[in-house]
Amino acid sequence: MITAGKYISPLAGLCALLILTQCTAAGDDKFKKETEKEKETIKVVRETSRGGYGVISVEELKKLLDAKEDILVIDTMPYEESYKAAHIPSAKQFLFPVDEMKEWSSFETSGKSQEDYAALLGPAKERKIAVYCGFVKCGRSHNGAMWAVKLGYANVLRLPGGIYAWKGAGYPTEQVD
Repeated sequence: MITAGKYISPLAGLCALLILTQCTAAGDDKFKKETEKEKETIKVVRETSRGGYGVISVEELKKLLDAKEDILVIDTMPYEESYKAAHIPSAKQFLFPVDEMKEWSSFETSGKSQEDYAALLGPAKERKIAVYCGFVKCGRSHNGAMWAVKLGYANVLRLPGGIYAWKGAGYPTEQVD
């Protein structure tokens, strides 16, 4: 069985994200860009630590999907503006807010409950679950992963780069007609 810990620990995740986001800009601008990358990396590491989930890269997720692994992929972005236009193949949509959602009651505008999310995640608490949003700065995937853990799911992974990293790697997407 693969557990979230097998993928990337928060410290290893910090290192990996720093390496993956290296820029090639010249001059003083590269230092400003590095400061921004550091802020984003630290944010992800802290969210991962608070949320109790692991992280997965687009390459790792693609390999699991290609191998037909039993993994549930959750897209946490708005249906009309994002999911409908492009999502990772087989992903299911469930909207979460960008800001950290400490209590479910703070997210009343979606009309969806914890029970709705648990129903989407299914009864198998050991199933691998990968949660993503748009890009590293977006907090929707943190909320989706954190709440899956709060609901008792044990093998939850966050795809920090989201759909932008997926597309950037040249991987296919699906649309809703």
